[in-house]
Amino acid sequence: MCTMARPATGSKALDPKNTGLGPVEFNLNDYMAGKARRVNEALDHAVPLRHPAKIHESMRYSLLAGGKRVRPVLAIASCELVGGDEAAAMPVACAAEMIHTMSLIHDDLPCMDDDDLRRGQPTNHRAFGEDTAILAGDALLSLAFEHVAASTAGVAPERLVRALAELGSAVGSDGLVAGQIVDIASERLAVDLNVLEYIHIHKTARLLEAAAVCGAIVGGGEDGEVERVRRYARCVGLLFQVVDDILDVTKTSEELGKTAGKDLASDKATYPKLMGLDKAREFARTLVVKAEEELSGFDGARAAPLYHLAHYIAYRQN
Repeated sequence: MCTMARPATGSKALDPKNTGLGPVEFNLNDYMAGKARRVNEALDHAVPLRHPAKIHESMRYSLLAGGKRVRPVLAIASCELVGGDEAAAMPVACAAEMIHTMSLIHDDLPCMDDDDLRRGQPTNHRAFGEDTAILAGDALLSLAFEHVAASTAGVAPERLVRALAELGSAVGSDGLVAGQIVDIASERLAVDLNVLEYIHIHKTARLLEAAAVCGAIVGGGEDGEVERVRRYARCVGLLFQVVDDILDVTKTSEELGKTAGKDLASDKATYPKLMGLDKAREFARTLVVKAEEELSGFDGARAAPLYHLAHYIAYRQN
């Protein structure tokens, strides 16, 4: 698994413009845009505006607000990596985004992070009230599992059950909830890097990991392939959070589309705070190298989206 590795030295992968690894001829922007467009269409279809209107308006408000769609793209790309097709992965891709959106709605609540801005617009509870926001998150969580069970086609039942179990584990008391509760308990305490890594592996990386693993499962991946995808996604998931921590102290709210400096204001432990900004950036580059290594045994063309996605996450600006 991808844990606190020693920073890489002397590797070309420390330079985003000259990695020396992986495919060169690949347009990630076009790939991401095409996948995101089809994911958005699928999400729009999965959550139509119907009675009761208010709850569905609230669900759609946050679910369709944009975002990078990294988790759905991870699911689809991992499915394609092992020889599956997009259609097989789309339900688990949508489910991962539903669960992620639920976590954002709940994370923004006054009893959690108490935030006012998400994806460039007022947070759900600011737009609809706390009661509706809580229920919208609950509804998205339950819909995620219903959607996978009801909408997945052409996938063996045992693989479908494995995917559902993976998603459940990612969001429960051994996954996202575990990270969130330890994060809350650690506020304004002097925590070390081990505790910080536990928080972020569970709160952020675990769902990214589950999205990729579910994609590989429904795509027909062999056990060894699924585990290599898991290790890749664990590195990418932790990378996502390290970069988030860096951006929180180096970008403005307007650049991020969410409130900047929240972690600093609430005295939360972050990678820049515990390691220093330069060391945090070095750790992020190390995680990219480790993620690349897990892709080395796959077909280069099929691995291209995941290879370039890791670099996009590492060097994103919001």
